[in-house]
Amino acid sequence: MRVGLFVTCLVDLVRPSVGFAALELLEAAGCDVTVPATQTCCGQPGYNSGDREAAKALARKVIAEFEGFDYVVAPSGSCSGTIKTHYPHLFDDDRGMRERAERLAAKTYELTDFLASVAKLARVPGRFDGTVTYHDSCAGLREMGVKAQPRALLAKVPGLAVKEMATPEQCCGFGGTFSVKFGEVSAAIADRKCDDVEASGADALVLGDVGCMLNIEGRLRRRGNRKTKVLHVAEVLAGRDGRSE
Repeated sequence: MRVGLFVTCLVDLVRPSVGFAALELLEAAGCDVTVPATQTCCGQPGYNSGDREAAKALARKVIAEFEGFDYVVAPSGSCSGTIKTHYPHLFDDDRGMRERAERLAAKTYELTDFLASVAKLARVPGRFDGTVTYHDSCAGLREMGVKAQPRALLAKVPGLAVKEMATPEQCCGFGGTFSVKFGEVSAAIADRKCDDVEASGADALVLGDVGCMLNIEGRLRRRGNRKTKVLHVAEVLAGRDGRSE
């Protein structure tokens, strides 16, 4: 399987270990992986802010970079959701581009969904001695249908036990530009999520979107919690500790 790995902006700039972990997992699943060097943003910030022309320009770029692969995989429910759910509608006035967007959307997957449902990864290289609780990021859950897949993969990690929080599907308050435009509301929502994480008693919070990671970890640390680790699911599955490569 020829897979194009869409690394995402936040992974590239803030948490590159997630990208290396995703690459390791895809190769462990037997995929021939390429990371197009010219890739940048999926266009989601512009799209969410109403700048459709900027979003369309970036969508055209992503389509051209990735349409030659058998699959497109991203370690992010929000970025994969943008490509799969929103790209076709950006080109309602351009039949040719809409068809290209639809073809790309049809072969775009969030990482854990691809590993569990398509590649059917039997074993993971990582090990984690402790307990984790899993946060279902909004876009991954609601746009990409990601729920059971990461938990099924985490069950393959030696030494790891999952302790579910009371409301794992509750939003963390990030919402991209929402957290900037409505900071106080975002912080209040994040506090509820932090309460839930801490009440679980888990050693680490694990999730599939770096934006949510930054939001929740930032709030935990501001509240004085230095103990609870915050890790991307790819890092846990690949046995990486979250440090930059």
